[in-house]
Amino acid sequence: MASTEFSWNKSGNPNILLEIKGDRLKLSDDVLVSNIRWFITFRWVLIAILVFFEILMLSTSDKLAQLGISEQQKWPIAVIMILAIANITYLYALDRCKPSKLNSPSINLWVQIVVDLICLSVVVHYIGSTTTPISFFYVLHIALACIFFSTRESLYVTILVCIMDTVVIFAENFLIAQTPLSTLIGETLAKENPQKEIAVLWFSFLDILFLVVWYVVSRLSLIVRAHERHLLDAYKQINQAQVEKDKYAILMTHQLKSPLDAIRSKINLIKGGYCGEASKGVTEALDKIDTRAQSMSGLILDLLRLERLKDTCLDTAILENVDIQSRIQKCIEKLTPVASAKHVVLNVTVDNFVCRVIPDQLEILLENIISNAITYSHTNSSVEISTEINRNQRSANVIITDHGIGIENKDLPNIFNEYFYSPRAAMHNKSSSGIGLSIVRIAAINNKLKIKVTSEPGVGTTFTVVFDNIELPSRQQANKPAAGISPNPSQP
Repeated sequence: MASTEFSWNKSGNPNILLEIKGDRLKLSDDVLVSNIRWFITFRWVLIAILVFFEILMLSTSDKLAQLGISEQQKWPIAVIMILAIANITYLYALDRCKPSKLNSPSINLWVQIVVDLICLSVVVHYIGSTTTPISFFYVLHIALACIFFSTRESLYVTILVCIMDTVVIFAENFLIAQTPLSTLIGETLAKENPQKEIAVLWFSFLDILFLVVWYVVSRLSLIVRAHERHLLDAYKQINQAQVEKDKYAILMTHQLKSPLDAIRSKINLIKGGYCGEASKGVTEALDKIDTRAQSMSGLILDLLRLERLKDTCLDTAILENVDIQSRIQKCIEKLTPVASAKHVVLNVTVDNFVCRVIPDQLEILLENIISNAITYSHTNSSVEISTEINRNQRSANVIITDHGIGIENKDLPNIFNEYFYSPRAAMHNKSSSGIGLSIVRIAAINNKLKIKVTSEPGVGTTFTVVFDNIELPSRQQANKPAAGISPNPSQP
């Protein structure tokens, strides 16, 4: 038995990583925000590590002293407090404050970089700017700036890094002595400070290294962004081609609909005897023609319905509070004749709830799933329609289970693709257009619904439509069954 969960983004578009502003390519605000949150999380981890070392120093200071690790002053606590307050401020700016010129993802990142560089400079000073490789951590900020900012802005960050590192080394070697209160160096090692000439050589080497790193990473970043721009242009062209294809399909559909309706009308006239008596052979031929014409008419209606759903914009569509029981009832009333013709029993067990959706699209979604369940069920079998409500999470599922041909594991991920139908389905239902579940997918996208599908070939298929943020009806309404739906019916 295979099971797959389908959850679609409303737009259906891939993440757009770049924004084009003039001649500059920058990461989009959505990507910047996601990375800001990632860095905030990373910073919390760093704070936790610093807190752990502070506790370790306080609890085992004597043992650490024997290993040559000296006692700390108050600078780690100060760094912890600054980083914690900064993190809270970043989150407040993202979640609580309205976006503005002074509160944009780019400004937020700039503030993070400046604050982090200041804290890193403090750490570099106390751990040892020239006696340990801690200064190389500045490279991380240069690389991140090249990724997130334009080339010019990343150069500004690199210059800022060079200034801060130079100031730290110059202050330690020309103005004050390096503070030997590090977790990594003790007083003995600190007394072996390099001479002033070596210090000048050291910060000169580091500044050159920082500039070289900036140049290499910024060049690589430009290449990656150029590829992203080509991909974005290609995606726009594909979208435009898809729009043109859909327009052509709609035009051809409309052109086919009128003559097809005329053909079916003439067939009905002949079969009704209005054009003279027809022989048995002619009547049989007309029946076959009418069957194929009816199938083609259904395909045209499905195409029109699919394109209408594609054009629906959730921002302009009217969302309403919908009683799920009444919507299922309407679907059952429409499909009962179809089920009876195939000798399929509809067992309905529905607990009521209210969801906020586009009403007609919810009906289309449920009707297509139930219709498919009937179509692909074995004769003299049943289709179960039920609901599950999670009152704590305020969510609900509508479950539709058939006992039919099932879906092969390899076909399951593709069932919502347009015009897709498996060989097994084609053999069972030769009139299938492969559009029904595409309509379901578009309706689910427009209503922000998830669908879980579980199937076993030869046994049957279960579709579970997941509703979030539901409302529960009053106790009297919940206990009152809708007309035509009894709590535990055995047949439709």
